[in-house]
Amino acid sequence: MSLTIPEAKREAITAAVGRSVRETGVYDIHTHLYDPAFGELLLWGIDDQLVYHYLVAEAFRHFDIGYVDFWRLAKEDQAQMIWDALFVENSPLSEACRGVLTALNRLGLDANQRALPSIRKWFSEQDPDEYITRCMELAKVNTICMTNSPFDELETPKWDAGFERDRRFTSALRIDPLLLEWDSVVSQLCDAGYEVQPDFSGKTMDEVQRFLRDWAKRMDALYVMVSLPPTFEYPADTECSRLIDGAILPFCRESGLAFALMIGVKRGVNAAMQLAGDGIGKPSLVGLENLCSGHPDNKFLCTVLSRESQHELCVIARKFRNLHVFGCWWFTNIPNVIEEMTRMRLDLIGMSFTAQHSDARVLDQIIYKWDHSREIIAGVLSEKYLNLAATGRESSEAEIQRDVEGLFGGSFSRFLGR
Repeated sequence: MSLTIPEAKREAITAAVGRSVRETGVYDIHTHLYDPAFGELLLWGIDDQLVYHYLVAEAFRHFDIGYVDFWRLAKEDQAQMIWDALFVENSPLSEACRGVLTALNRLGLDANQRALPSIRKWFSEQDPDEYITRCMELAKVNTICMTNSPFDELETPKWDAGFERDRRFTSALRIDPLLLEWDSVVSQLCDAGYEVQPDFSGKTMDEVQRFLRDWAKRMDALYVMVSLPPTFEYPADTECSRLIDGAILPFCRESGLAFALMIGVKRGVNAAMQLAGDGIGKPSLVGLENLCSGHPDNKFLCTVLSRESQHELCVIARKFRNLHVFGCWWFTNIPNVIEEMTRMRLDLIGMSFTAQHSDARVLDQIIYKWDHSREIIAGVLSEKYLNLAATGRESSEAEIQRDVEGLFGGSFSRFLGR
């Protein structure tokens, strides 16, 4: 029989959950941000916020300009066009637009102003190092995990040269080209001194493992990751599947690193929009299930892009303890879907997941993405602790704090064994 919870007790539980969710620092376990040593690769400021692919895709629905002509414009002109279309000529009601305004407001700017040049001037006056610290403090983000690719021509020279790491930034080793573009990667690996063959003969699999070992050590990577299309299958008679069996899984077992799969992106649905032109598809998660069941000594991280796949993912996670579910990725990073996913995960797998990651490409975005997510997570958790109280079980503030810390990175670190 459910108990009636006195109003004062309801308010106390809700307040305790709200405090914990608002104040707990997070481990942002998947972003596209960079250690400040990478210089201009770390994006920040109003122009980078506006020329972000979420906003570009939205703005093109209002533009008459052709895609090619738009990309020929200077970034400042692109940003102005997007600002005018989405923030002046229309009310900025979308989540991506609201995010820009949340960041401006939290940074102390007037989110009601319509003049972009004055906002741009404020950003131009900021010291980059101090600004990084300010954004992280406002977002209450303790640690940012980068996405680092050894195939990125802009990024690899920095790793080759070496640099002093900022301890707030950790690394994930991204291997999309290796698994999805093998024919084009073979020559790059050969040029780098790895004895690989297009048909996987000879030392190929051992050499791919050596490549992964070298780069994981260089980056001090936390995990190995790949973004996969909705057509992903495993096992299968594909280069991707053969490389997973012959190189990725053996390396991850040997190193103890988890293999992260982000499943469901359809690249280049409208290629003329560049990054803004990627789409979504509903995948089969049988391949993930086969990985988890067939390789119990490997650890897997997973997030999926389609809303329709979230229930299946949770059920798979219930069956395999070597799978850790994380975050609300890309098209699912909108309030109503975050709420639905968080509630579903709590219902099906309890506290053994990571509630959110920012997926930020622009530093300032961590402010709004975590502010908005915290609000939703606090509401869902409050409801859950009230449900507990209705059974006669009361959670202490220390227990609530423990749980929130787990959802905000503690569970992830324990899963990795760090």
